[in-house]
Order: sequence, then structure tokens, then C-alpha cells
Amino acid sequence: MQKPDPKVLTFLKKHHVLTLATTHNNQPWVANCFYAFDEEKVQFVFTSDASTRHIREIQSNDRVAGSVVLETSIIGKIQGVQLTGSLLTAERSDPDRATSLYLRRFPFAALMDTTLWVLEVDYLKMTDNRLGFGKKLIWERE
Repeated sequence: MQKPDPKVLTFLKKHHVLTLATTHNNQPWVANCFYAFDEEKVQFVFTSDASTRHIREIQSNDRVAGSVVLETSIIGKIQGVQLTGSLLTAERSDPDRATSLYLRRFPFAALMDTTLWVLEVDYLKMTDNRLGFGKKLIWERE
């Protein structure tokens, strides 16, 4: 599998908050989640309780969208990633890998009683104005 552009990977490894969008009965919802990014598998790993609205909603529709952004008001420094993919429990993916990756990034999570989730990315678009106004870097899973 071809990986996303190294600029995208560097950006995603520097940040830690994913805005996750779900839908249920045509009603959208967003949640913010601390994540660890799996560069090899092009996946986000995050933790969330099964009772949260976004996790309840993926029970009927596992297709999600998300974004990771740099918060800035300087136009020339705007950077952000938009993505789509499917959400599944780490148990249905590679639980040992997901756990190891997440705990390396957030060791305090070892004290939490929660579920790990994996967002398998199928489309990713990064806007990076440092490369030129509105410059887009696009990656799609084969």
C-alpha cells in the first residue's frame, strides 16, 4: 500500500485531536478525540466509551468523516486534513498493535476503563497553504 505524502504523515504525528463526524437518521454529530496515528496502516486509534453518542451512532453506520487542523488565523500557515473512513473496534482490527500505539502516545490511558477504536482511512486530503495558497495533497486507499 502506498502511504500518504510525508508532509501529511508529519502533520498527523504532530497533532493529537481528531474531530470525528457521524450521522444517524440524517442527523449529524461531531466529537473530538485524542488519537494516535498508525502511519503503516493509515489508521487513527482513539479511545471512547461505548455510551457516547458518536459510538452509539456507528452501530448503525460505521462510515465516518473527520478532520485534524492547525488552529491559526494566519492564512499562509493554514494546514488541515479532512478524511473519510470506517470505524471499528480495535478488537476487530489488530488489538495489540492499537493498544501499544495508543499507550505510547497517551500512557495515562492505561488507567482508564474504556474501549479502543480504529478509524481505517480510505480517503484523505490535506490543505497546506505553506506549499502555496490552497495546495491539496490527496491520498486514497487502493
